[in-house]
Amino acid sequence: MTLQKSLRLAFIALVLPSFFIACSEGTSDNAEESTSFSVDYEKYELANGLDVILHQDKSDPIVSLAVQYGVGSNREKTGRTGFAHLFEHMLFQESENVPQDQFFKKIQDAGGTLNGGTWKDGTIYYEVVPNNAMEMVMWLESDRMGYLINTVTESAFYNQQEVVQNEKRQRVDNNPYGHTGWVIDKNIYPEGHPYNWQVIGELVDLQNATIDDVKEFYAKYYGPNNATLVLAGDFDTAEAKAMIEKYFGEIKKGEDVPKLSPQRVTLSETKRLYHEDNFAQAPQLNMVWPTVEQYTNDAYALDFLGEILSDGKEAPIYEVLVKEKELTSNAFAFNNSQELAGAFRISVTANAGKNLNDIEKGIFEAMKRFETNGIKEGDLERLKASQETDFYNGISSVLGKSFQMAQYNVFAGEPSFIEKDIENIKNVTEADILRVYNTYIKDKPFVLTSFVPKGQLDLIAENSEKAPIVEEAITENVTKEVNDVEIEIVKTASSFDRSVEPAQGPAPALNIPASWTANLSNGLKVYGIEQNEIPTVNFNLVIEGGHLLDDKNKNGVANLMTDILMEGTASKTPAELEKAIQSLGARINMFTTRESIIVQGNALTRNFEATMDLIEEILLEPRWDEEEFGRIKTATINGIKRSSANPNVIANRIYAKTLYGEDHIFSYPNSGTEESVNALTIDDLKAFYNTNFSPSISRFHIVGKIDKATTLNVLKDLETKWAAKEVTIPTYEIPAQREKSSLLFVDVPNAKQSVISIGNIGLARTDKDFYPAEVMNYSLGGAFNGVVNRILREEKGYTYGARTGFSGTKIPGTFTASSSVRTNTTGESVQIFKDEIARYKEGITAEDLEFTKNALIKSNSRRFETQGALLGMLREMSAYDLAPNYIEGEETTVRNMTLEQHKALANKYLNESTMAYLVVGDAATQYAQFEKMGFDEVKLLDKDGNETKLNPVKQ
Repeated sequence: MTLQKSLRLAFIALVLPSFFIACSEGTSDNAEESTSFSVDYEKYELANGLDVILHQDKSDPIVSLAVQYGVGSNREKTGRTGFAHLFEHMLFQESENVPQDQFFKKIQDAGGTLNGGTWKDGTIYYEVVPNNAMEMVMWLESDRMGYLINTVTESAFYNQQEVVQNEKRQRVDNNPYGHTGWVIDKNIYPEGHPYNWQVIGELVDLQNATIDDVKEFYAKYYGPNNATLVLAGDFDTAEAKAMIEKYFGEIKKGEDVPKLSPQRVTLSETKRLYHEDNFAQAPQLNMVWPTVEQYTNDAYALDFLGEILSDGKEAPIYEVLVKEKELTSNAFAFNNSQELAGAFRISVTANAGKNLNDIEKGIFEAMKRFETNGIKEGDLERLKASQETDFYNGISSVLGKSFQMAQYNVFAGEPSFIEKDIENIKNVTEADILRVYNTYIKDKPFVLTSFVPKGQLDLIAENSEKAPIVEEAITENVTKEVNDVEIEIVKTASSFDRSVEPAQGPAPALNIPASWTANLSNGLKVYGIEQNEIPTVNFNLVIEGGHLLDDKNKNGVANLMTDILMEGTASKTPAELEKAIQSLGARINMFTTRESIIVQGNALTRNFEATMDLIEEILLEPRWDEEEFGRIKTATINGIKRSSANPNVIANRIYAKTLYGEDHIFSYPNSGTEESVNALTIDDLKAFYNTNFSPSISRFHIVGKIDKATTLNVLKDLETKWAAKEVTIPTYEIPAQREKSSLLFVDVPNAKQSVISIGNIGLARTDKDFYPAEVMNYSLGGAFNGVVNRILREEKGYTYGARTGFSGTKIPGTFTASSSVRTNTTGESVQIFKDEIARYKEGITAEDLEFTKNALIKSNSRRFETQGALLGMLREMSAYDLAPNYIEGEETTVRNMTLEQHKALANKYLNESTMAYLVVGDAATQYAQFEKMGFDEVKLLDKDGNETKLNPVKQ
């Protein structure tokens, strides 16, 4: 049966006109506007039970194919966890008609991108390619759906077991608070409940899994009758239907997979647990209550409850914990309703040294305040106002639309459920929010977790028991011997020869969107692109300087500037400014980079002028709120403390210091240090603002449903009121090229992974060789199947990912090779990087160069799809004074590159014998080996980059 349906989404402004008048002068005319947007789709079912959804979008010559299976970790059993996620990895390896490791290569060779994801309730795979490759992705996707299991070998399976275990080490074991989810789920969901375990699985289950286990899991859950296929983009419907029938129609129907029924849980008593965290530098408390499954009326109300309690300056959790008691700067509440059950969570990362008993008491005080004061007038309406903008952002790409339609089809039965979903959100009332608070939270048992730094057990919440977390021991690397028996793969019968890869037609021609520019009288340069697909705008204002303008003796001022400017204006308190932004459904963010301060905005087109009025206030009428300044300093200092034990943060900081040298501002962290931030005053920020904020060093970029004339008219006030001044941005000498190889080891005791960063100072983005060098690097580590990732991940199973690349701006950046590897493979991994960089200079094959050219040129079809991508293009143009058609020049560079030029570039810019080799990991077990590996110097450093000695007790 074919069902044809049009999703027509009418948005009527949800904010009261009186509030618009009170908070945002001039926007009341918009209050009664409505915006409609239709997503047309066709849904039908193949004879084997595969749900097919087609959505045409002719905006760009690309297509997205997404296949979502009704299987996540919720289909696993105790003792056999992690299978869904492990199988997600296996499906990228090999199938009957697609050779080993060719899935990624073929998609990238066509100019596409791809990935997959697994969560508790589902698994999804997707590709986005130029539309000439549509048949190829159907061939690939169908082959792993119906023609895979005969190709699963012991070696491929073992390799992906190792990759997944490394993913766990990277995301969980080597991260502050990484085990929190495990402790919560083990205690809120009873043994045997599908949410009792983590998606990544238990390490012992992953290690004990067998091929037979995997084959059984595949046979049960990966049939077409347990999947939804969504094709979105620029295609001919009749042609697409014929291809889908050809490639998917003959796949055998799998076992019937009954839909799981909701399995809500309750707690008979509160559970309190603690853990000493090897990587935490500040205590963290979580309180979690069981709630309800998704798409229920109570779930919608609980979503709003989380925002009401914690989101905003007047939210009770913020008022009590942040403002009054100064216990934290990082507190939030949210509801997470899933297919089978839900949980409401309050999470607070305390300021360093604060006792979690005080945090718990503060949370209950905030709840009592909520019970007394209720929901403040206008709060619910303001929260609803952001829903329209969020919706459009979610469907700004064909992939986003694919995801939306697949999710609704799998979990609600129809893509058209989006209409009901939006209606349910709009229908939530204040009474609903108070009701769910009383039903699920007030005076109800909960799970409480206290995670504290090592040696700080005095900070845990009282009456807590030790959580039984099992941490992996660091052992010697023992390679498992896998003897795959050479057998001929018996191919599954098919009505046509599936071993023949479908031919691709001509690739879409490069079609760079038209852009416009303008120079305002105050020196502000404006760049724009009109894109009319959705009624929103994305924009940013880039003020040059940023961290470069920091005084070394007052490091961190530029970073604090972007925080303090968002804390109110001369005529608005911080809370009033926040409300004004929310009432427009807009987003305004400010942040500091090494070389600029950026104001980022996103709004509905009809609210762009009102949003810019607020930005004008923020920029030109600072409030300089002393009270907020104190809180910002405290938050920044605690953020610095929290990150001080994070191996990735340590690596980034010391790597910059090593390459740029102590005299360069880049060797100083953007955020400052505890000492430098503590010493700053609000007068330091005022001085920075008065000296360094000027339109003469600024650029404005905008993309969306707005034309040049309208944009320039909106910017007239900023042009008139923001006067130019002379600003001098300092320059720093770049250190001379390195002359020796240095192995620098930073000790993080008991680290489960080693973070590796290898490299040297490279090129500026403005150097004529910069883009050619990027092209040269692509096959080394710029692609998933680049040399270093293929060896370290796909062949060895030592890492979740490895990469290489050049960075650069107007200031020379770096060439960097990096990865996080299993601790007991550290030495070998560093040697592999060194050897492969050296080998790469011998030259690549003609096939590899052709792959690079195809991947980089054909991917330009995807380059202009979203407003965010186009905004990035404008920033690139304005930062480096590039022509509007600069991408044509890039294509010419790629197309004309020869093997000789490639080899010459590699030999010019890759010198493994003089690079810095930084390792952040467990020195007790890994440091000694490097003294015998031929480096010119080997040093042990502390977390600040100072030379130290290994504690003899550890040896």
